[in-house]
Amino acid sequence: MRRIGAGIVSITSVLAAVAGIAWMHRLTGGDLRLFLQPDAVAVVLGGTAVALFVSFPSRVRTGAIHGVFDLLRRRTPPADDLVPVFIALSYTARRQGWGAIEGEIARMQDPFLARALTLTVSGMAPEMVRDTLELESRVSAERDEEQAQVFDTAARYAPTLGILGGLLGLMRAVQIPSASAGMAQGFGAALPATIYGVALAVLVCQPLAVRLRARARANARCRDITIRGVHALRDGAAPSVVEERLSGYLQKGRGRLAVVA
Repeated sequence: MRRIGAGIVSITSVLAAVAGIAWMHRLTGGDLRLFLQPDAVAVVLGGTAVALFVSFPSRVRTGAIHGVFDLLRRRTPPADDLVPVFIALSYTARRQGWGAIEGEIARMQDPFLARALTLTVSGMAPEMVRDTLELESRVSAERDEEQAQVFDTAARYAPTLGILGGLLGLMRAVQIPSASAGMAQGFGAALPATIYGVALAVLVCQPLAVRLRARARANARCRDITIRGVHALRDGAAPSVVEERLSGYLQKGRGRLAVVA
């Protein structure tokens, strides 16, 4: 619910920015009807979509769209939340053995954490477990970066296509006889495409790329904690030692989370 609320706030912020720009334009005597240019919207949105279609494979484009929906629907758990989880798992392993850890896997909501614990209790060599998890973490990081690159690229294409749309509008305007009063309107109608392109880049694409990269960093931090945490569990570390190993990831300040069992 909090994640959906944050998504609504983001959408509302964009709409408020658009409304503010329109209000300032109207306040200075501008005519909002000049922004109603379907051909300008088609050039900017359609051109950007085609450019992205050529630039990225379908898998990356689809992943970027899913990434945006995940921003609205799913909350990335703070890395701080994982440290107490591993401290609790350390208590469980020391008191009840690895069989109890195996029973905890089904209740894990983090797929990477469940995967890491499954490999750890499988008896696989610790070095192989670590190499496997680090490889999967790198692949996930590359996939997250690809999603952000889609919107970075869109932010570069959109203003250029806006200029293209403006030039097309100017070409139509100069075809109007100079004595005609419609020539001034033709020049005015050529500018919205440029505004649409800049607005799409600054208000939509660049913020989405920033948000996707912020989530990617948070996910990478969680995966790093998971790799170090399962390594500590495999070593049979006491809860206080697990806390000490992972305390550097705590963003809310370092404190005593565990007492030696």
